[in-house]
Amino acid sequence: MYEFEKSRNVSKTNIRIGGASGYWGDSAMATPQLLKSGDLAGDLAGDLDYLVYDYLAEVTMSIMARARAQDPKMGYARDFISVVLKQNLGEIARQNVKVISNAGGVNPTACGEAARALIAEQGLDLKVAVVLGDDLIDQKDSVTAKEMFSGEAFPDPENLVSINAYLGAFPIAKALAEGADIVITGRSVDSAVTLGACIHEFGWGPNDVDYLSGGTLAGHLLECGPQATGGNFTDWHLAVETIDTIGYPICEVHPDGSFDITKPPGTGGIVNVGTVSEQMIYEIGDPQAYIVPDVVCDFSGVAINQVSSDRVNVSGAKGYPATDSYKVSATFSDGWRAGSYMTFYGVDARRKGQAFAEATFKRARTVLRASNLGDFTDTSIEILGADSQFGSHGRADDTREVVVKYAAWHPDKAGIGILLKEAAGMGLSSPPGLSGFFGTRAKPSPVVRLFSFLIPKDDLGIEIDFGDRRTSFDAGTDATTGPADMKRPEIPSAPSSGDEMVTVPLIELAWGRSGDKGNNANVGIIARKAEYMPYIWAALNEDAVADRFSHFLEGGVERFYLPGPNAINFFLHNVLGGGGVASLRNDALAKGYAQILLDHPIPISKQIAEDLT
Repeated sequence: MYEFEKSRNVSKTNIRIGGASGYWGDSAMATPQLLKSGDLAGDLAGDLDYLVYDYLAEVTMSIMARARAQDPKMGYARDFISVVLKQNLGEIARQNVKVISNAGGVNPTACGEAARALIAEQGLDLKVAVVLGDDLIDQKDSVTAKEMFSGEAFPDPENLVSINAYLGAFPIAKALAEGADIVITGRSVDSAVTLGACIHEFGWGPNDVDYLSGGTLAGHLLECGPQATGGNFTDWHLAVETIDTIGYPICEVHPDGSFDITKPPGTGGIVNVGTVSEQMIYEIGDPQAYIVPDVVCDFSGVAINQVSSDRVNVSGAKGYPATDSYKVSATFSDGWRAGSYMTFYGVDARRKGQAFAEATFKRARTVLRASNLGDFTDTSIEILGADSQFGSHGRADDTREVVVKYAAWHPDKAGIGILLKEAAGMGLSSPPGLSGFFGTRAKPSPVVRLFSFLIPKDDLGIEIDFGDRRTSFDAGTDATTGPADMKRPEIPSAPSSGDEMVTVPLIELAWGRSGDKGNNANVGIIARKAEYMPYIWAALNEDAVADRFSHFLEGGVERFYLPGPNAINFFLHNVLGGGGVASLRNDALAKGYAQILLDHPIPISKQIAEDLT
């Protein structure tokens, strides 16, 4: 394990890190906006130390792997080079801002070479380090692991698209310590780009688990860009007038792992307890065992407090020693999928749309049988605009405008082609009111599934490539367990049984945010006031949430209490129809699941209900 010089930078009071990208395709406005913030001479609020960029998801890795297969120089986030660095390198160098990014994807070496070529072209003196070792695709024939959630056997190596371990922050910190100005990684955990900067600046070591947990949380809040500054916020109306100029988040991290989150002055959006709380609980499972390579985090006691306009302080993250394994995500091809959208309007639009989609599948199955291609593996029909996402809790008995989404899986590309052809052929024989904004017809695409497993850290050979030299990094650890002494918090007390009760929708009492974890989803609910939590806890048990999502849910529901932020996290197993590009669902990433739950009725005391108004 890389040993840190404990005396370095301990006098530094904070570092300022700007979160400039939340996914591959994020807006190009983030980097110049944050650099402009960093150029406010003499103003501490504008003194940036780092810019961090998160580009990767499992789907992204599979797309990049296919690009690399076609061209060995591809397979990374090209716009990181062609847009972010090309347009901003001069200002980055002038302000002495360091850059950390996982833009390397499945080809970090090529990404690093492209960055060095651009630096030379612009005549700048910047050192690029590339963290290597996460890509295990060359070992595909020797892997025998079981899927860590389902226990399924390892896929056929011929179908594998990518295999990448989630690396941590310590290699990034080592690269910075050896003089790197720009650090590029392949697959690392999203928060590592932030935590690596904190480790380097404050000299945190592997045993500083509470600090590491706080730095991880800072990275978790930055990793989705403006989702922490008003994007995807329950109270969207508070920011909607300025989201065109929404500010990207800045974390001011302190040596003890606490931090403030804010945004550049004069930008749109909003930073408040709600926006930060929602992002904290986004895409996590057990909040007391949020596992990253460097630490096991416990966010259940985190305190989130508004300190001034658009500035929120976050403290109280707890940590446990890291585990001895890396999580590895493989993606593999498993047949073909396609679908499309049609619109219907007029009387009985919902029934017309349903009839159209059912007739389309009947026609297609007739052709499949005649062609000896077999039936579809699975199909999906969703009538958007008729409460299809709410299942039995929907309230739209009829509507005059709907969008019909139909989709299917098939083992053979030709089978999906038949569906698309027959859907187009239904145009003149459908019920009335069929319409749409027509353009290019949908095409079959590969079904890419996710397979996750664990490998010992000692099995990975991590290196840092500086272009003219390489150094190794020992990822080993003596830890074999995570939070052995973890204690669950006491659950909220039951509401008084003598109160007169009325019912309100959950959104009156709470904020909510949801997201995907493979084929699973989380829905985080944060009480707007602490006194609301007993009522929310009493009404939203596992059975109530399972019923709310019964039209999607194929597994169980877990419920976790976070007393610090007055929150509940629900983890829904096997609820996304395969998740990602394997799913046929309209919302394969659970981005709207919180909206479904926020409609749930909650009995509360009449006195509290009167205070709401």
